Amino acid sequence: MPFMSRSAAALAAACLAGFLAAPPAAAATSSATYTVWQWNVAGNTMHGGAVDQMVDGAVSSIVSRGATFASLNELCWGQYQAIQDGLAARGWPADTTNFSRFAASRSPAAGLCGGGEEFGNAVFSKLPLGPAARITLPSDGSVENRNLLCDNVVSLPHVRFCTTHITTSNANGANGQPNNVNQLNAVLAQVEAYRSAGDTVIIAGDFNAQPHYGRLDNWYSPTLSTVNNGGNTGHYRELDDNDPANCPGYGEWTATGTPGGTPPCSATQPEGKIDLIFVREDRLAGAYSGDSLAISTACTKIPAKAGAYPAGSCSDHRILIGTVPVLTS
Repeated sequence: MPFMSRSAAALAAACLAGFLAAPPAAAATSSATYTVWQWNVAGNTMHGGAVDQMVDGAVSSIVSRGATFASLNELCWGQYQAIQDGLAARGWPADTTNFSRFAASRSPAAGLCGGGEEFGNAVFSKLPLGPAARITLPSDGSVENRNLLCDNVVSLPHVRFCTTHITTSNANGANGQPNNVNQLNAVLAQVEAYRSAGDTVIIAGDFNAQPHYGRLDNWYSPTLSTVNNGGNTGHYRELDDNDPANCPGYGEWTATGTPGGTPPCSATQPEGKIDLIFVREDRLAGAYSGDSLAISTACTKIPAKAGAYPAGSCSDHRILIGTVPVLTS
């Protein structure tokens, strides 16, 4: 063994100790900005499963708005396939063989979607997708099995996009809690489980709850506290909750007709906001924004519904869009 002086040995030992004591380097993080698009299309109740101007409008809006992810609720199987075809023809997805998923909440039945088709939720992604998770939510006692549909991006496996459509039923389930509360809590538990696994989850859908309702308090973060939405205890922000012009803390309305509860800004927008896009606050990587779009009246075969929507309306919901930078690792 070569001779080492005491001073050299001491210096080497000090260097080694310093090296061993140094804290580990912080894990590198990266981020990306996504545009999210959400629409409840009333594909059965208003369109009877028809592939009509609603389908054309959805395709055109997804493309023209530069959406990265899109979700649709109350969609019939034939309409889903037509939107697939339309987006592929417009060159929207990076991979035309792997950009969409469907989760049926109702099986084919006489009179459903016109010819008796599946009916449910769908997600579309500009980026290729991994294997889908289709999770059935607690039953509300009806023939519809509400679900949560999620998928991750192949190139960024910890980025996950989800959609859901929560029941309107507030009757008590078997556990004594209202059906809509049980479903909201089941969805929240799943997206929190994804977060615990290191995922960034963007979830969009028809939550059938206005932002100020108590059953969403465990969703919204307490950093959101306005006269229109307070008492929050959760970890999430909704992409339209910081709009200074349209009911701050609540956002802009999305659904026609008489809302279940009076909206906090009913003097200026008497309709309710029940379509939402959530991201967990600790996964945000910058400023976000959201907006709801006027309902198209290009669907010529749709008659007017008194107190709800005029003739030609393509849905009884507005399209909701949002732009959000999120952590991807």
